[in-house]
Amino acid sequence: MKLLQSAALILFFHVCNAQYDDSGRRGLYFPKTVYSGVILPEYEKSLHLLPEPVLTDDPRLIELYNITWQIAFDHFRNPGPGSPFVSDYIDEAFAPQIFQWDTFFMLMFSRYGFHLFPSIGSLDNFYRMQYENGYICREISETDGSDFVFGGREHTVNPPLFSWIEWQYYLISGDDSRFSTILAPLEKYAGWLEQYRKKEGTVHGLYWQTGLGSGMDNTPRSGSGWTDMSSQMVMMYDHLAMICNKLGERGKAEQYAARARATGEKINRYMWNDEDGLYYDVDDEGKQIRCKTIACFWPMLAGIADEKMASAMIRNLKDPRTFWRPTPFPSLAADHKMYKADGDYWLGSVWAPTNVMVFKGIDRYPEVAGSAEFNSEAVLRYLEVMSYVFRKTGTLWENYAPESCMRGIPSRPGFVGWSGCGPVQLLIENILGFRPDAPENRLQWNIQRIDRHGIRNLRFGKVIVTAIAEKRSDLTKPIEIAVDSNVPFNLEIVSGSKQEIYQIKEGENRLVFNNHQQ
Repeated sequence: MKLLQSAALILFFHVCNAQYDDSGRRGLYFPKTVYSGVILPEYEKSLHLLPEPVLTDDPRLIELYNITWQIAFDHFRNPGPGSPFVSDYIDEAFAPQIFQWDTFFMLMFSRYGFHLFPSIGSLDNFYRMQYENGYICREISETDGSDFVFGGREHTVNPPLFSWIEWQYYLISGDDSRFSTILAPLEKYAGWLEQYRKKEGTVHGLYWQTGLGSGMDNTPRSGSGWTDMSSQMVMMYDHLAMICNKLGERGKAEQYAARARATGEKINRYMWNDEDGLYYDVDDEGKQIRCKTIACFWPMLAGIADEKMASAMIRNLKDPRTFWRPTPFPSLAADHKMYKADGDYWLGSVWAPTNVMVFKGIDRYPEVAGSAEFNSEAVLRYLEVMSYVFRKTGTLWENYAPESCMRGIPSRPGFVGWSGCGPVQLLIENILGFRPDAPENRLQWNIQRIDRHGIRNLRFGKVIVTAIAEKRSDLTKPIEIAVDSNVPFNLEIVSGSKQEIYQIKEGENRLVFNNHQQ
């Protein structure tokens, strides 16, 4: 009996360790093996080539936007001598490693400067260091490409968002040439996650994480089915399907789309709580662990929730007892016993990646009454806190306190890692309302302001456009719009419940959008 127990124990440890076995053969599925890069751009010389927001009633947000880019340019990197990295990259600049979780969200704002610095190449270095079995460590040394392990290997898997961010970058750049080279490493990584991020014997068959692995380091969560990880797997498969469709791989696309649907159905079956209007983590038996954290909202971004569910989740976000705090949105609900007013990392702090997740999740449900207006209000409040703290301290911070206009404690200064998302991405997309779609040669403009506002020099695909809406006295008045473009494209204007598509010609265009319902 003891021999059988010992053999079982040896087998258990072998299986556990096998997932991290390194054959020494790295990057087998990614074709780029030799560094190629460019001279890094300089901020002062590139300033005139960046998008230039126009926002007459909120000049402080323009100030915040500019300082964000200025700091960001200091984070562009060439690989150092002896590094196995194959591409230039954007760096969070607080440790000598690259981080998956940070990199994904740095790309969400830096893609608006894709023509100056192709920051999507940052992901190449993760693909290059991928294990033969598909594993990719969440932290990798910039000097020699070795894995950096903190607290144990089980914590070294970050949110699997590679395919999602590749697609988001494509929507701006319009360049699909990467897809044929990244499909193999992404598929191999998906296979590894399927094998090693599902706990055997659970009722639910969903995916597990750890606090460090999820990016929410000291979050008070548990269970074998994590809402965020499971939703992120849906996102991974959905975007793998989209990439495969783009490559003409219809069979694969259908398989990945089916996996996404099946996982989404399990999430709704086991994790949705109709009474609370939230999704929760679950234990082995599928019992919900009712801990209200910002992770409860990932199913919105994954498109798993229906309209009724999304409406209930947005009501939670509006609730001042939980998530609608002076700085939206805290990482832990304010009525939780462990909630900290100064943040204490993931016990309340407000973080860029989870705020982007929430705002972009709400964007997916325009049919929910008042969702667009609430999103704009929340984004503006978040950016106003960032702006106030910047004017007090002269910099941006890693996270912010939920109960006052101050940095979170603890929080690193000079942090245009993911904190750049607010002043750049959210300003362009949610305050000004621009949503570029380079593959469709289309720009959606959701106009909710009455001051003179717009953007100059916005680039998506081959388009370089300036679009300005003139000041008006109230929301019911017609909108006079000037558009100047280097090439033709379709401009979809949305205001209130009305929308109209205009075929923009090369050169100057003058439009009047009448949003008054007859």
